[in-house]
Formats: sequence, C-alpha cells, structure tokens
Amino acid sequence: MKTFIKVIKKVLCAIGTILAVILTALASMICFSIEWMFDTWSNLTMDELIFHLTAPLEGTNEGMIKEYFSLCVAPTALLLLFIIILLCAWRGKKKYYVVMCAGIVVSLAVTGVTVRSAWNSLDVGEYVEAQKTDSDFIEANYVNPADVEITFPEQKRNLIYIFLESMETTYADKENGGAFEENVIPELTEISQENENFSGKNKGINGGYAMPRATWTVAAMFAQTSGLPLDVSINGNSMDTQESFFSGIITLGDILEEAGYSQTLLIGSDAMFGGRKLYFTEHGNYEIIDYNYAIEEELLPADYRVWWGYEDQKLFGYAKEKLEELADNDEPFNLTLLTVDTHFEDGYMCELCQDTFGDDLYANVMACSSRQVKEFVGWVKQQEFYDNTTIVLMGDHLTMDSDFCNDIDDKYARKVYTAFVNSAAEVENNTERIYTTFDSFPTTLAALGVQIEGNRLGLGTNLFSNMQTLTERVGLETEQSELYKQSKFMEALADLDENNEELLKREGKLASAVIYVNDYQYETGGLPVGVSDIKNVEGIESVMLAVWTNDDQSDLQWIQMQEVEQGNYYVEVNVPNFNYKVGNYYIQAYIVDSSGDQYMVGEAVGFVE
Repeated sequence: MKTFIKVIKKVLCAIGTILAVILTALASMICFSIEWMFDTWSNLTMDELIFHLTAPLEGTNEGMIKEYFSLCVAPTALLLLFIIILLCAWRGKKKYYVVMCAGIVVSLAVTGVTVRSAWNSLDVGEYVEAQKTDSDFIEANYVNPADVEITFPEQKRNLIYIFLESMETTYADKENGGAFEENVIPELTEISQENENFSGKNKGINGGYAMPRATWTVAAMFAQTSGLPLDVSINGNSMDTQESFFSGIITLGDILEEAGYSQTLLIGSDAMFGGRKLYFTEHGNYEIIDYNYAIEEELLPADYRVWWGYEDQKLFGYAKEKLEELADNDEPFNLTLLTVDTHFEDGYMCELCQDTFGDDLYANVMACSSRQVKEFVGWVKQQEFYDNTTIVLMGDHLTMDSDFCNDIDDKYARKVYTAFVNSAAEVENNTERIYTTFDSFPTTLAALGVQIEGNRLGLGTNLFSNMQTLTERVGLETEQSELYKQSKFMEALADLDENNEELLKREGKLASAVIYVNDYQYETGGLPVGVSDIKNVEGIESVMLAVWTNDDQSDLQWIQMQEVEQGNYYVEVNVPNFNYKVGNYYIQAYIVDSSGDQYMVGEAVGFVE
C-alpha cells in the first residue's frame, strides 16, 4: 500500500511539475504579449487587434518581429528557465509541493487578471455583441455611383493624391487646432490652412474621422476611394488571397479610368501586402510602382531594403520623375502615392531628418515628413502642369505608435490630416464641417471640377457642397456603432471566394493530411504508403492515391487505400504494375468527402532501387 501511495505521489508530482512549467510559460507569454500589444498600438480596438493577429507576416517590417521576440519570447524563455531551475532546486524537499502549487496558482491568477484587463480595455463584450447584430445602415445610406450622373469638365484636371501614413491634425500646436504644445508638422499645418480642410471661418486645422473598418492602411485607401468600410468576413489584409477586390463596386479609380485618365500607384513597400495591388489594378488599371518594381528595374541595388522597403526621400524623387513623364502625355493623369517613413513604431529616420525634438524619434520623423511634403508640393507648383492639377493630401489613419499621443486630452477629437490644394471647386458651406474619410471619395472628384448628381457617392458627401455629411446627419457615435455591426450588404458586395486555397491555408482551414512512404518491400513487390492525421474534411468517403513515375504522368495509376484503423489509411503500391521500374515514385493523396468533393491533401515521393 505504501509503495502504491509513493507511486501516486510521484505521478502527481510529475504532472504538477509539468503543469507548473507549462502554465508559467503560457502566463508569461500572454502577459508579455498583451503588454507589448498595448505599448505598440495606441488606442487599440478589437477590430484592429483581429486584423493584426490574422494579417500575414509577408511585407511586415522585420524590426517589429524582432522587437516581439526580444520583448516577449526572450523574457518568457528566461523566466521559464528560472522556474525550471527553482523547481529542480526544491525537488525532494518537503515544501516542494507548496512551491509547485504556488507556481500554478500564481500563473493562473496573473493570466486571469491580465486577460480580464485586456478584455475590458478592448471592450471585447461589446465587440462580440456587435458581431452578432446585423445592420442595414450601410445599405440604407449607400449611394451607388452607377446610379449617379457624373460629369467631367471639358478640360480634365490632373490629380496627385498622397496618402500620408499615420498623419493626424493632432500633431499641430493647440493655437492652430492641434493638441501639441509645439507644432510637429508646421509645414503641413500651413498647407492645410492656406488651402482647404473644411474648417470654415475657423482658422484651425481640420480633418476627417477614421471610422471603424477604415483604420489600417489598405482599409483607409479603400475607404477614401470607394466611400465604404472594408467590412468583410475575412481579415482585411487577407484580400490579397482573393481573385477580386469588391469587383461589384465603382470607385474613384474606376471613374477616372472611364474618363480616360492614366493612373499610377507609387509606394515604397510591397504592393501585394493587404491586396493593394489587386485593388488598384482591378479598380482603375493603375500602373504599380512599388518596392519590388524598384528592385526589378534596378532603380535600387538588389539587396537594398530599409524599414518597409525604401524611404520616402526616394519615393518623392521617383514621383517627380514619373510626373515629368506623365506631363508629356496627352491624357490627364492620376498619380497616387503612399508614404511610409511615419509608420509606427517611432518611424524611420532618414538622412534628411533633423534632431529637432531630441530623443523623440517619432516627432523628428513626423517633422521630416512635413518638410518633405512641403518641398514636393512646392516643386509641383513650379511645373507647367500645376495650373491644371489638384493635389489631395490625406492621412490614412490615426497613428498606432504606442506613446506619441499619450499626453493628449481625452476630450480632443483626433482626426486624419486633410488638405485639398488647387481645387477647381469653391466651398458653398463656410462652416466647420464634421466629416469622415469616406467623404474624400466624392470630394476629390468635386475638387477636379466634376459635377456629381446629388453630391453623394458611397457613404461620402461632397464637402464643397451645402449637403450634410452622413456624420452630421446621424451623429458620430451612431455612425460608429452601426459600422461595427455585421452587414450582409457588404458581404454581398465583397463576393468573397471563401474556398480560395491560399486563404484556407492561411486560416488553417485547408484540407490536409500526413502522407508517408516506407521502404520498398522486395519480397512482396510493394511500396508501403500511409495517410493519417486528416484535417478539415467532413465525412470521408474514400482515400485515393495518384501514383506515377514518368515526368509526363503517362503511367499514372489510381489506387484505393484501406482504412486500417480510424483515421489511418494504408496501401502497398504494386511495383510490378509499373514493370518494376526503379527510381522515384511520385505520390499524391486525395480524399473524397460525403458531398462528393475531392481534395488533394498531401504528396510524397517514394523510391525503388
């Protein structure tokens, strides 16, 4: 009996030790990750969190990945090592069980407190509730450009549209409508005030609100050019897995293409990321000049890469060259740029940046961006084509930098930077407007001198007109609340291919299995093949092998597998049927489900000698 009790104690001790180690590791990783998450993304919402968790790593700044490993993975590993050493040191002592149990209890408690705090900060309950609620708000307020008469002037104006990464009105000083004591973007503030930001008689800087599903770059670009939120059932940055990007809608790019514009998207990062290339080629047939293009065309050395690709200094240089080329052509042009140096965290300090704000790197980068934009706009103004060219400067979304806006009063309304330069339209309503980035869609067209029947497109309103914006009509909080809800209308517009193989693979939903090939059996002439660990297939009707040895698959044979135990299938490929051919045997496993659909779930290569 005593021996039995000792065995039980040893087993419980082993289980407790393993549990303590696992829970400590989990608790540490969760706590470090949550702290890093809130430090990295200021004003994080659940919507943005889902985006960042499910976004592919391709095209991501490598510095962010390294930071996560250094601030989360490394400390977790060190703490785990310390716990293991502590448990080993106490093993065999009377209080070992106390230490072990204390480790388990503390790990569970810390995890619970941390997760609860994050839950409350992100309003997860409200987010989940919103996901269960359908809303017809978008459908009820959407104006389809296909139903609107859009008339261009006889002489069509050129458009230069610059998406300014993370640029807010907030960075201006309080005297000019910002929230900082010292103006970080004085040049951009001046440009906005001297041109049009729809502040009316108020001399302060004004901008648009970034609404739900329009708060990361590709969603912001989509919102400003379509008047719609990027509201889809898949992650917004998974749009690069689709064959189309809201093919049923009409956007700014579509309208300008129909009007005969030459269109170019110029960015210093990988245009594939988030489906940007897909969107701008499908809607407007833009020429894409991105980081990959610069490498392929040998504009940069093959191994050149800084930050997300190449810096804005080069972006504006390429833009000048492209504008000179476009100006020599007969058709009107739309050159769209996206800056990147001001991306979080802390931005990228190029050789043009000055040490104006000391240790505040992000302020230095913002100030540098402000100067570069002023220089570029000044250059454009000196060109012959400028008189017939409108420049739109818009921040894409509010900054996600962890601490840049920590000291901002909660009552201050943070908005996206806005400036319409050399517009062909005059403001009819000389009051300070309340608007969102959706309003940029019809307002940009109006700035080109385009007449829009009804002055509304998408969810946006022409801000040069007297018409109320959707936000002014229903209120900011109501609009935000409705946009957080599910929209069957948007799902229909998106026309997602949810069976897209790349998307299923990325989301871990692609049918798969483990396929193995054992050594050739000389005695039986069989090549043993097994298939197991089948995932994401409902109702397996049969498992088949496609086997061939010739490169052109001219000797391909289909072989039925047998289930030897639940979920495990086995067969010996009959080598004599292949005339005892030596060399590689190429094998693919296919599953037929209960609906009769067939999936290729794995492949392997066997060898006969």
